[in-house]
Amino acid sequence: MSDAPLSIAQVAPRRRGVESPVTRFVASLSEALERRGHEVLRITTGDRRVKSVLASASLDVVHVHEPFAPSISSAALRHSYALNVATFHAPQERVLSTQVARPLVEVFFGRIDARTVTSAATAELLDSYFPASYELVEPGGEERDWSAVAAEFEAIYRRLLARRHPEDGDAELRARIVERPLIEVDLHMHTDHSGDCATPVEVLLQTARDRDLGAIAVTDHNEVSGALEARRIAAEIGGPKVIVGEEVKTAEQGEVIGLFLEEKIPKGMTMAETIAAIRGQGGLVYVPHPFDRFHSVPDYEHLLDIVEEIDILEVFNPRVALTAFNEEAVRFARKYRIVPGAGSDSHVAQGLGSVRQRIHDFEGPAEFLEAMRDADITRKHKNLVYVQTLKFLQTTGRPKAPKRSVPGAKPVRGGRPRKRRPASKS
Repeated sequence: MSDAPLSIAQVAPRRRGVESPVTRFVASLSEALERRGHEVLRITTGDRRVKSVLASASLDVVHVHEPFAPSISSAALRHSYALNVATFHAPQERVLSTQVARPLVEVFFGRIDARTVTSAATAELLDSYFPASYELVEPGGEERDWSAVAAEFEAIYRRLLARRHPEDGDAELRARIVERPLIEVDLHMHTDHSGDCATPVEVLLQTARDRDLGAIAVTDHNEVSGALEARRIAAEIGGPKVIVGEEVKTAEQGEVIGLFLEEKIPKGMTMAETIAAIRGQGGLVYVPHPFDRFHSVPDYEHLLDIVEEIDILEVFNPRVALTAFNEEAVRFARKYRIVPGAGSDSHVAQGLGSVRQRIHDFEGPAEFLEAMRDADITRKHKNLVYVQTLKFLQTTGRPKAPKRSVPGAKPVRGGRPRKRRPASKS
């Protein structure tokens, strides 16, 4: 598999009728890669097919050159769902990209999985504006054959490809669960054991039952007591199945959720230490709202650091303010073949089940992860302003009262799909 030919798109800006060091570099590299047996798709300025080609082609790598905006290379980053390698050539400042359009450029640069430069001077300049790790790959010439350049890039491509998760899961586990009934699950929610939530455990459970959820993951902030209580009560009342989770705040790298835990994981550790603690309990690593800049999230580089450790990436969270954040998560999960997940992130019971997955019933983390590979994610009607206002009213200006017991708890109303009235007959 590691020696199989690759499908690579080489994308470079080119002025009409003008040859440049960049176009010569791309032409020579493409020819050398083809001699090594790889399939190379060349895309240059003026090719209006970039969106449709990248959407339809089965590409291993999209290699963009000088991906400053606006250019064909930045457009390729915008539409690529493959692993992206970028090469920066000229050691000169691009005022439009570094000053005027810098926020937009940073978004697209955030989709780069490996950054390379053709000179040390270019690396120094780029790092001053867009700090990152830049790998030097010098061009071919009189003293350096282009086959050596192609070999270096092939090594970079394969290094990235090796980080993708396996396409197939566990066939034995799949055969075990495929005949089981389908249930709907919500994987991200909070109780009054979280400091920013006022929903009692009993109310959460009764609402989950009322909304036909077969399993829920209770993921309070830096606490498992609510999830453990939910599991105990659910066993007494006959469901739903409760996955004990915790949304843990790391020292400087955002939040991460551990699923299938038994003990509280302390906040404030590094991401690596937190993941090790989750693994130590036999749990699964679930990364919530990974690109939502209004939440505490790991940045792109930190996600790249832990990509092999992520079991499930949350690709849809209805509390995310901008759709683009969820779309970015879909893109990341697809390129690294990470199992996608979704959760309501409900801080009020009215939002419970607003997004859910239909999966085969499971026992334990291994079966659950296998079931999630074939999950169908569905979204229910939910007004974001409505549930955020409820959260504000329930938690602001009131004394904190966690771990409340609510005898005879009833499911909450509100947040259900709205029934359409039949059209009136004229």
